[in-house]
Amino acid sequence: MAFINIHPTAIVDAKAELADDVTIGPYSVIGPDVKIDSGSSIGSHVVVTGHTTIGKHNQIFQFSSLGEAPQDKKYKGESTKLEIGDHNTIREFCTFNRGTSQDKGLTKIGNHNWIMAYVHIAHDCYVHNNTILANNSSLAGHVVMDDYAILGGFTLVHQFCKIGQHVITAVGSVVFKDIPPYVTASGYNANPHGINAEGLKRRGFSADSITNIKRAYKTLYRQSLTLDEAKVALTQQALTAPELTLLVEFLNQSNRGIIR
Repeated sequence: MAFINIHPTAIVDAKAELADDVTIGPYSVIGPDVKIDSGSSIGSHVVVTGHTTIGKHNQIFQFSSLGEAPQDKKYKGESTKLEIGDHNTIREFCTFNRGTSQDKGLTKIGNHNWIMAYVHIAHDCYVHNNTILANNSSLAGHVVMDDYAILGGFTLVHQFCKIGQHVITAVGSVVFKDIPPYVTASGYNANPHGINAEGLKRRGFSADSITNIKRAYKTLYRQSLTLDEAKVALTQQALTAPELTLLVEFLNQSNRGIIR
C-alpha cells in the first residue's frame, strides 16, 4: 500500500510497520523494527530506530532521536526496546534510548505526557502518564516517574531514583534520592519545600484531602522523626485519609532513600 503521508525525502525501511494515516516529515529516517500506530505524526529530521513502538496520536517534533542504543558501556548490542504510548507530545531535539539487558530491556513512556525540547530519557526509564518534563530536563538510567509528576526546566535526575505522583521540581533541581508523592522539591541537592498544593487543586483534590496531605508532610519533614517513626505515624493517618496510602506505599518501597 502506498502511504500518501510520507514525504518523498524521508527514508522508511520496508520492514517498518506504519498505520495508513501516519505522517512522516522531510528527511526523517524510520528503521526496520519500528512500529507506529494510527494518528501519530513524525516531524522533519527525526530518527526512529531500534525495536521502537509508538502508539496512537503522538506528535513528535523535528530533530528528535528515538530508540537509539543506550549510552551504557555494558551494552553489547542486545535486542532491547523503547515503547511510547498514546497521545504524547514530544518536542524538538528529544533523545529517548532503548533499555538494557541488565534491567528489563525496556524504556517505556506512557500516555498523555508533555515532553518539551531537549529532554533526555535514558535507558530503562519508565515515565508513566500525564507527566510534564520541561525543557532540558534529563532522566539518567533506571528512573521511574509516576503519574502527574512535573519536572522544571534543567532538572537532572540521578539513576535509579523514583519521582512520586504529583511531585513538582523547580528549575535547575538536581535529584539524587527519591521524591515522595505530593512534594515540591528544589535545589542542588534537591530538598523538600512543602507540597504541590496548586497542582492538587487543579486535579480535583478536595480541601480536606489537601489538609491531610499537608499534615502528612509535616509528620514526615517537620517533627524530627526518623523515617521509620514517620512511616508508623503516616500509616495511622492513612486509616482515615485514603489519599495518604499512596505516600505510605511509596515510602515502604523506596530503595534509594528519600529527599529530607
